[in-house]
Amino acid sequence: MASCSQENVTASGEEQADTSFSQKREARLRKFRELHFKRNEARKLNHQEVVEEDKRKKLPANWEAKKARLEWELTEGEKKKKKRNPDQGFAGYAEAQLRQYQRLTKQIRPDLESYAKLREESGEDFYPTSNSLIHGTHVPTKDGIDRMVEDVEKQIEKRAKYSRRRAYNDDADIDYINERNAKFNKKAERFYGKYTAEIKQNLERGTAV
Repeated sequence: MASCSQENVTASGEEQADTSFSQKREARLRKFRELHFKRNEARKLNHQEVVEEDKRKKLPANWEAKKARLEWELTEGEKKKKKRNPDQGFAGYAEAQLRQYQRLTKQIRPDLESYAKLREESGEDFYPTSNSLIHGTHVPTKDGIDRMVEDVEKQIEKRAKYSRRRAYNDDADIDYINERNAKFNKKAERFYGKYTAEIKQNLERGTAV
């Protein structure tokens, strides 16, 4: 019995030793793989830096100045484009209509594929003459209709934000002598009207004490 117990203890000790050895081996392999991965990453970064440095050496000596100059010209070009059609306020319906026409035409992006397809389908009728009858033959696409609806909704929304002159009420009581006095009376009525309503009615009826 004693010999059996000793054999069991020896076997369990060997199993524990094998387990600890395998765990250490796995840990070393994992660490080795991590080091290998880091080495590859460092090698890639070094290669990229070498390539970038080689590119910089091949560039002209004044490349940075040229790059800054091009960026400045691009920025100035964008500013000039914005100043070509400045909004100077409302001057007339004709000018407002012209500005809207220019804005809408700038947004147009030609669809060359649809153009070529329509030209193939129409044949000789694509270039009409005085004898051609093309009224009602064009059917707009769904995308075109959606773009038109979206643009019209934007125009309606923008138009709703405009401040319009209030209409003059002919039936309103005249209690002012000029425009400035009318504005002052409106402000006074807004703040003190509920307190002076009875006094005002008595003055109008002639029953004020």
